[in-house]
Amino acid sequence: MNDTPQFGKLVEADIREAWKHEAHMFTPWLYENLNSLGEAIGMKLEGEGSEVAVDTFSADILARDPTTDTKVLIENQLAGSDHSHLGQIMTYLAGLDAKTIIWVATDFRPAHLSALKWLNEHTEEGFSFFAVKVKVVRIGDSPFAPIFEVMERPNEWERHLHAATANTKERSELSERRFTFWQAFVQGVPEAEVRDGPASYLSNRWRVLDDVGLVISLMLAKRSVGIFIRTAQDGSNEETAERLRQREADLSMRLGVPFGNSDRYFFFDGLEADYTDPARQPNLIDWLAAKADLYETTLREVFGDE
Repeated sequence: MNDTPQFGKLVEADIREAWKHEAHMFTPWLYENLNSLGEAIGMKLEGEGSEVAVDTFSADILARDPTTDTKVLIENQLAGSDHSHLGQIMTYLAGLDAKTIIWVATDFRPAHLSALKWLNEHTEEGFSFFAVKVKVVRIGDSPFAPIFEVMERPNEWERHLHAATANTKERSELSERRFTFWQAFVQGVPEAEVRDGPASYLSNRWRVLDDVGLVISLMLAKRSVGIFIRTAQDGSNEETAERLRQREADLSMRLGVPFGNSDRYFFFDGLEADYTDPARQPNLIDWLAAKADLYETTLREVFGDE
């Protein structure tokens, strides 16, 4: 009897064989497997939303570090780093009030690693910038195995983790304010909880229209509330954009807002207000509820014949 173990050769595979599309496959997978990314960095990550609206853009993933109770912005690419994504990261950083920024790509140009290193050395304490290289490997025809390699991280990151752990909170004040508003929303809007789910600590609340393959997203921003149309979970942003473009004039007339210039969310409407002010909440709740009903009725009427 031969007891000699058999070994295979571990080889790097084409990452596009594992995830053929960045937005439709890689981003959803990463959102559902944030623990794998967190383990590589040495922190816990809890998802708060994907395709999160920031002005006319949308960030790939917004997460939360439960240890420090701060936001984590994750921007991912199925390609090498580029100037466009570096610029988007800085835009999202300001719009989302994130403290930790994780840039995931298949490779990083030296200039981009230098930029993140400079940010780690010159931004105020509390901000952290990571460059994480992703690749997939396999042995023979085995399933793909993702590997995350940290290319850039803050100095004394491990010391920071120990200090942060000593100051763990249950939830951030921001999360609590969101929950308070959404709780008032579901209490003030008949059937809201049954139809769209209970109150949460997230910035967005979704009304999923399975019959028309679209999602209406209600959102809370720092100084405003808003609503927009987005792609269904397994849908294509490009196909959704084209589908809405074909009915753009009708939708814009009915909704009272333009198509917009985002490639991930459409027909945005917003109202500047402090949603944490109890005196303003009833009017904001009424506004959001009325807008959500208008968007739902419009989408069903426009696309109901497809």
